[in-house]
Amino acid sequence: MSIFKSYDIRGIYNQEWNKELAYRIGFFLPSLLKADEILIGRDARESSDEIFSYLSRGIMAAGGNVCDIGLCCTPAVYFATSFYNLGGSVMITASHNPSQYNGLKISARDSIPVGYGSGLEKLEELALSSTPVIPVAERGSLRSLDIRKSYIAHLAPYKEGIGAIKAVIDCSDGTAGVFIHDVIKNLPGEIITMYDTPDGTFPHHEPNPLDEKNLASLKTRTLAEKADLGICFDGDADRVMFIDEKGNFISPDLITALLGIYFFKYKKNLGSAVTYDVRSSRSVVEFIDSLGGKPVICRVGHSHAKKLLRETRGIFGGELAGHYYFRNNFFCDSAMMAALIVLNILTKEGVSISQMIAGISKYHFSGELNFTVNDKDRIISSISKDYRHGQSVTIDGIRIDFPTWWFSLRKSNTEPYLRLVVEAESRAELNKITDELKEKIKRYDS
Repeated sequence: MSIFKSYDIRGIYNQEWNKELAYRIGFFLPSLLKADEILIGRDARESSDEIFSYLSRGIMAAGGNVCDIGLCCTPAVYFATSFYNLGGSVMITASHNPSQYNGLKISARDSIPVGYGSGLEKLEELALSSTPVIPVAERGSLRSLDIRKSYIAHLAPYKEGIGAIKAVIDCSDGTAGVFIHDVIKNLPGEIITMYDTPDGTFPHHEPNPLDEKNLASLKTRTLAEKADLGICFDGDADRVMFIDEKGNFISPDLITALLGIYFFKYKKNLGSAVTYDVRSSRSVVEFIDSLGGKPVICRVGHSHAKKLLRETRGIFGGELAGHYYFRNNFFCDSAMMAALIVLNILTKEGVSISQMIAGISKYHFSGELNFTVNDKDRIISSISKDYRHGQSVTIDGIRIDFPTWWFSLRKSNTEPYLRLVVEAESRAELNKITDELKEKIKRYDS
């Protein structure tokens, strides 16, 4: 399976890709991005320093300059690319994947993601070809840039209004730990951090908070501290998950709805678009609509979410995977901004987060179910025909809505899975439809 995915590069380092490929990718980047200088940030994985070394050598061999911002989270790279008006950037990270993985998230000017359809396929062709790499006579240079002060200042407005909240924050041994103490500095209340020293071996748990087993220690600590909520960032801190005061996981799409309180009730951005992905609960659409927002459905994936938010001039957007995008963050995702806004809402509403979520969520939800199958397209096509009498959206696999239930069936952009989400008004109907769809997936795959 190729390390070139729909919207990033990712694979097991020194098995599926290596320093030589990192060098070739770097060599072809300046011409692809049409950039004189490319910003590079990196996570704490053990392979990240070597990848940085060879990637930057490749860029400079092609005559491009490198701006090194060092160890950081992915949202900091997006911020710095736009704030400093650079021609493009690369974040060296495999995000939430285990420690043996690493990868590259590439952005063009204005932090516009480079994925399939916007240049990544050209980079793949060049990097994997036999085209010789011949360094230019006038090689590029490397400089370091400290973005801490400007990045913390960028997040500071979202701290205003946060009161005496008690929260536990799990940094997952990832790069949220690089900035978290500056971000929470001088906040009222009590903010307890755990696993906040970046360690790319991820000794405490895998850096994927969407898998609930990785939230076990956060749940325990949240309950033990009698905290108002728990917050968990993934490995590169572009995604964030929340635990309520009872230790229950909050489905990330419902946080998209919750964020609407800040933007429509407090900031009065009435009529602004809010993007949500095809897997999101009907509750999200209904709640955003009730606040005066304009919900707009989106394909799954950060490149699609950013593009649609920019096209609609949306105020913010969210995904089931825990990405949250903001117009005032250069249309990019920021897990820390989302976390600060949630703390803000908790302060102003004066009720528990579990009560607020209960007021949003009206349906029974399956979560995302994964299937390893042989012919994804045939299964999607066959099931689409079986439910053709429903209201269908086909921007990303199929989402078919009926009066009391709906389902989404789509191919993963990053893993070899077929993904199913089901939602219904009753638990009995949810179980019935889920079992029915599982049976069809099995039958059409045989």
